[in-house]
Amino acid sequence: MSIDKRITEDLVSKGIGFVTTVPCKQLAGVIDEIDRHPEIKHVPSNKEDEGMGLCAGAWMGGMRPAIIMQNTALGVTLNTLATLTQFYRMPLPMLISYRGELREPVACQVEMALHTKALLAQMLIPTYHFHKQADVEELPMILDHAFMSNKPVAILTDANFWGGYGDQ
Repeated sequence: MSIDKRITEDLVSKGIGFVTTVPCKQLAGVIDEIDRHPEIKHVPSNKEDEGMGLCAGAWMGGMRPAIIMQNTALGVTLNTLATLTQFYRMPLPMLISYRGELREPVACQVEMALHTKALLAQMLIPTYHFHKQADVEELPMILDHAFMSNKPVAILTDANFWGGYGDQ
C-alpha cells in the first residue's frame, strides 16, 4: 500500500470524516487519495487559517476534522490556533509538510523551517516529526491522542519521508 493510501486509511480508521487541504507538492498524493475517498468530505482551502475555521465548523457539526498544509504558512495560523482551536479545546490533527530542511532547493523555505518547531512548542502543541516512512506507524496513536486530549497536534513530514526532492 502506498504511503498516501496508508495515511488516508489511518485517518478514516480513526473516524476523521472532514479534511481540508491547501495545495502542496509533497502532500499532493495524500490530497488526491483524500479527494477520492468516499468516507471523507474534502474541502480545499485557499489559506491555512481559513481551513482551520472550516475544521472548527466540522467539529461543531459533529465530524472529526483534520487539516493538511505546509509549515511555511504556520505563521498565519497562530491566531486561529490560539483563539479558536485551543481556546475552545478542539482537536485538530495537522499533517504538515516540513519544508526547509537539508537538501531543500528553495531558499525562502528555510526561514520558516527555522521557526516551525519553536512556534509549535511555544503554542504547547504536541509535535511529531516523521523522517522515514516507517514513522507512519505512529499516526493512529497520534490521532487518538488529539481526540482524547481535545488539542491540536502537528505531524511534520519532511522531504526524506516523502522520498526526497526529486531530481536533486
